Amino acid sequence: MRKIILGIIGLLFIVGAITLGKFFVDKNQKPRPTFKKTIKTVFVDIVKNKEIPIVLIANGNLVAKNKIDIFSEVQGVLNTSNKAFKPGTTYSKGETLLSVNSDEFNASLNSQKSNLFNLITSILPDIRLDYPSEFKKWEDYLKNFDITKPVPELPKFSSDKEKYFISGRGILTAYFNVKNLEVRLTKHDITAPFTGILTETLVTPGTLVRVGQRLGEFIDTSVYELEVSVNAEFAELLKIGNTVELKSLNSSKTYNGTVARINGKIDQVSQTITAYIEVRDKDLKEGMFLEANLIAKSESDAIEVSRKLLVNNSAIYTVKNDSILTLQRINPVYFGSESVVLKGLENGTKILSQPLPGAFDGMVVKIGQK
Repeated sequence: MRKIILGIIGLLFIVGAITLGKFFVDKNQKPRPTFKKTIKTVFVDIVKNKEIPIVLIANGNLVAKNKIDIFSEVQGVLNTSNKAFKPGTTYSKGETLLSVNSDEFNASLNSQKSNLFNLITSILPDIRLDYPSEFKKWEDYLKNFDITKPVPELPKFSSDKEKYFISGRGILTAYFNVKNLEVRLTKHDITAPFTGILTETLVTPGTLVRVGQRLGEFIDTSVYELEVSVNAEFAELLKIGNTVELKSLNSSKTYNGTVARINGKIDQVSQTITAYIEVRDKDLKEGMFLEANLIAKSESDAIEVSRKLLVNNSAIYTVKNDSILTLQRINPVYFGSESVVLKGLENGTKILSQPLPGAFDGMVVKIGQK
């Protein structure tokens, strides 16, 4: 009897434990959430094929088209001039940039002129006797001889005998020595070959200048050139005279230039060709970094879209029946830095106007209003 009672109690204990366990399990079990299927909204553009200009984008630094390094061809002390020989000083064409003291050189030149004058004077008696018909022109030459002015050209020889006589007395040698010194005297004054501005100076008044010494840099601020490298595949499309739009990367201002020169050689390493764009504007400065947009050619029946819309550079998402994403293959014809020109889409086709994260072929979407 006792065993039966203990068995019944044990059975009741087990049943109670199971019931209590099931109660706690059911109490802690959360209801499974129900998910509502969402359809993503997309924005689209409608394809309108047209002629798209292919714009080549290149950049570079402006360089003055007319720029010279100033060198001295003579030796002497640099004189003080009316304008300070310093960067930023402007000069007009023909105006003296700097002057090297020529007192000593000028004295040497006058000495050579005096020697020439004495040589001609010494032969006048012989000319009167041997060449009486030529005497007057040589006499007039001496009368017009001014040691403070450039030496005039020698009288024309009337015969070979006269020429040999004059040459034999050393007059031709003396004359050309004087002319050589006169040319060198002009090199003591350096004049501006064009209107421009000093951008660099290396000497100051009172400095001893030596032959071949670099004195500074002078540029023309009215015209500049931009050297750009263009892919060799477009070499045949570049033409001298083509209009180019230039813009500064740190401002919104644009400038208009023209292709002035095209290098006839392709760089073997980069496979690019160099073009030189000429541009004029009072606001430009040498060294400015500009971006150039060169119109190389046009593609008909094409559209231009953002490169972000491409899938593997060969396809783009279209929206069929206003609800189904479809991956359609296209033909890219030119890749820009941010956009791509492509063909292969019919007019009226709806394409995504902005990338859709998680997009896949066959995805259900709805078109939103912009």
